[in-house]
This record gives sequence, C-alpha cells and structure tokens, in this order.
Amino acid sequence: MSTPTPHPPFPAPGPRPGMPLPGQHVPGATQEFADPARVRADVDALLTELSAGARDSASDGTDMVRRARILEQAHEVLVQALATVDKI
Repeated sequence: MSTPTPHPPFPAPGPRPGMPLPGQHVPGATQEFADPARVRADVDALLTELSAGARDSASDGTDMVRRARILEQAHEVLVQALATVDKI
C-alpha cells in the first residue's frame, strides 16, 4: 500500500498568473480607478459641444461626421473609465 502524497495548499486569492486583469486589453488603460467627477465632467463637456453644434449645423453632411466624432470621444471616455473598474 502506498502512502498518500500531501496536496498543495489552495491557491492564494486573487488573479491567477497570466490571467489579464479587467481593462488590460484597452490601450492606455491604467490600474488606477477613474475619478467619477472627472469622467462626468468630460462627458458633459462633450455632450455640450454636441448640442452646441446642432444649433450651428451645416447642411453639407460635415455636421454628421463632427457629431459622430464627438460621440466616439464620449464613448472612449466611458470605456477608459470602465476599464479601471475591477469586476467582481
């Protein structure tokens, strides 16, 4: 009869080696948490710019491109903020 070999202890809590942390796939993401007030201010400024352009809109289609770029910037601000949140 053979003697049983002891099992290694359970792994320590936390991410496993080699596993990416939330948000690491986003270029330029940092491990610091986003400041909610700064994120809100950035998005509010972009939305203000978006609505200001609606009053001064051009009819040649450039306004749509400008608005799409502003919305893309607002989306990127939110993506970067979410990348700093540790999902449980």
